[in-house]
Amino acid sequence: MPKTPAPLYEQIRQLIVAALAAGEWRPGDMLPSEAALAQRFGASPGTVRRALDELTAENLVERRQGSGTFVSTHSAPRQQFRFLRLVADDGEQGFTRELLGCRRMRATAAIAHALGLRAAEPVIEVRRLLHRRGRPVVLDELWLPERHFEGLSADVLAQHPGTLYALFETRFGVHMVRAEEKLRAVAAAPEVAALLRVGEGEPLLCVERLAYTYGDRPVEFRRGFYYTSSDHYSNELN
Repeated sequence: MPKTPAPLYEQIRQLIVAALAAGEWRPGDMLPSEAALAQRFGASPGTVRRALDELTAENLVERRQGSGTFVSTHSAPRQQFRFLRLVADDGEQGFTRELLGCRRMRATAAIAHALGLRAAEPVIEVRRLLHRRGRPVVLDELWLPERHFEGLSADVLAQHPGTLYALFETRFGVHMVRAEEKLRAVAAAPEVAALLRVGEGEPLLCVERLAYTYGDRPVEFRRGFYYTSSDHYSNELN
């Protein structure tokens, strides 16, 4: 049985995503008007508007009243902590960051499988602590395919004042568009306990994240250990 073609708005959505992946419009850039896109794709403005509605729902683009439609960027204040769901019970915002290390290594079997890499392909490992209220609350360990992040080093990380995802898109052209997470409760292992300044065996929240760029390509595997005595994991379900 022949495959039913996707609706026109979905075809246009896919074409716009392909243009974003190709770098035609960079994070923070303004897209052409709906009329211009309609002319480009041979469709009505209403069909283009629906495609943009889908992209807005996916956080790939952002509509700004009276200004137009822009490619989402992790440099924007409202996007900076989009994937970090640890919220302070007292409402305190933000973290200070402490880099523990950045090194090149061969991917373990688990990392290679998660990122779709060949066995032992080079990856870059970054380890850091996030502090709030003068104490560490998150131990982050993340692994990135070296072929997408060549030149990433401790010096590069130290010189960047913003979030990691903002650095990835501005310096390496890798824009994280979505992520999948797995959460489980774990007992603090000795090294983790020492870094987070908690007792060995104390309960922590372990969050494993696989982040994707355009085209559903996995480009970051991350494991975070969260100390939640004064913070909680928050997620809005629709």
